[in-house]
This record gives sequence, C-alpha cells and structure tokens, in this order.
Amino acid sequence: MSRLRLVTFNIAHGRGLAPIQGFTSGQKLKANLRKIARLIVELNPDLVALQEVDERSLWAGNFDHLEYLRLHTGFKHAVLGVHNRRGGLLNLSYGNALLSRFPIAAHETIVFGKRSVGEKGFLFSEIEVGGGIVPLVNIHLHFSSREHRIRQIGRLLAWLTQKQRETHGRWSVPAIVCGDLNNPGTSADATAALLSHLSDHGEYMLHPATGRTFPSPLPGRLLDFVFLPSACQATNCEIVRCFLSDHRPVVVDFTLPVTP
Repeated sequence: MSRLRLVTFNIAHGRGLAPIQGFTSGQKLKANLRKIARLIVELNPDLVALQEVDERSLWAGNFDHLEYLRLHTGFKHAVLGVHNRRGGLLNLSYGNALLSRFPIAAHETIVFGKRSVGEKGFLFSEIEVGGGIVPLVNIHLHFSSREHRIRQIGRLLAWLTQKQRETHGRWSVPAIVCGDLNNPGTSADATAALLSHLSDHGEYMLHPATGRTFPSPLPGRLLDFVFLPSACQATNCEIVRCFLSDHRPVVVDFTLPVTP
C-alpha cells in the first residue's frame, strides 16, 4: 500500500487575516505566502488542494501565487483551475489549485457560472501514484446560498458520473473530493448531499467528523472537508491551528490499495 498525506486549505488570496486583499501590499502578500509555504513544508504533504489562489490579480499583487508557493515549497508539479477571469485595469484571475509530489497526468476545470468575480467551481486532476491513477476533485462552493450549493453539488455529481464512465476502469480508486464547501457542519446541505450521493460511486467517509475550521482566530464553523472513498483507509485527520488565512487547513493521512 502507498501512504499519502493530503492537505486542503483555503488561502484567502494570500491576504492573511486582512478582511480585503485589495488593501494588502504585494510585499505583505509575499511574506504571508512564504509563511504558508513554510507551514506546508512542515506538514510534509504529498498533495495540497488550495482554494482562492490568484494567478495574476491587481487586488493580490499581480503575481502568480501558485508558482510562488511552488518555488517556496519545492513541489515539482502544480496546476491552477481559474474560475474567475477579468481583464482591463482591474484585472483578476483566480480559482482552485493543486500542488503535487506526483505527476499530474490530466486536469480539467469546471466553472459553475459566468460571473467574472466571485464565481465558484472545481478543479479535477488525475495524479500518477505508484503505477495507478488517483482522481482528485478540489471544489469551492457558493458562500451564502444553500440553493446554489445544492445545485453546484448536482453539477459535480453529474460530471463525475460521466467522467467515471469514460475512464474504463483506469482509476485506482473512486474520486477523492475535498475543498471549501461553505456550509457549517457535517450534516448541513451540500456536505450531507454530497456524502449521500457519492455512495453511487462506492462507500465514502467524511473527514473531519468534528471540529471547526472558520474563522481561524476563533473558529465556529466546519467548512473544509475531505471525502475519502473506503478503498482509501484513513489513518489520521487533523485541523491545523494557524492564522495565515481566515480558514484553517485540514490534513488527512490515508493509504491507497495496491495497484494490480
């Protein structure tokens, strides 16, 4: 079996605990991203699923945050799925991202709507691990509307069902799903709906089962999750205490089945 460590972390555009990234200087953003990089290095994960990562946005220093993190963490492989893009004087480009110690064989970005700011979606990646393919979904859902979240989960599940049909059995395990679901607790709307409907693809466990991840200084809500198929046996799950974003990262250790 292969043992893997996965981290999911909404890094809030690198702004730290500042309420709006547009009021944070590029120098301060880079300093905070270096702190995030040091935390990632300390956690020593194999896969890092990140949300709210800027490619080049005026409000976030106009530099590539993912590449900056990759250079400061030493990961060989990285991909960014842009959900929001706007040109002009107030340019922005951001979405979900993945850092990986293993090659990323394929990736695809699905955007839920057409807004240029505040749009949500998911990044799907196929990762080459131990001779097999591990599928990973990194998702970010609507922050205020239960109706939107349920609809977005429906989009994900329909897409995932079709994708699984197209794989012809090349995945080592059913898709791992993680990210910022933006609903509080394990029994809330999108979290419960996703966990229930993922059973169509096999048995899943939700991590963490308890605890809180938001807001990071004094967390009152659990918004960040990893949905792990039963073929992946979890050995540990931890919410990491830190103040580098308004979210706290979630770490899950698990083992993969032996590839035939």
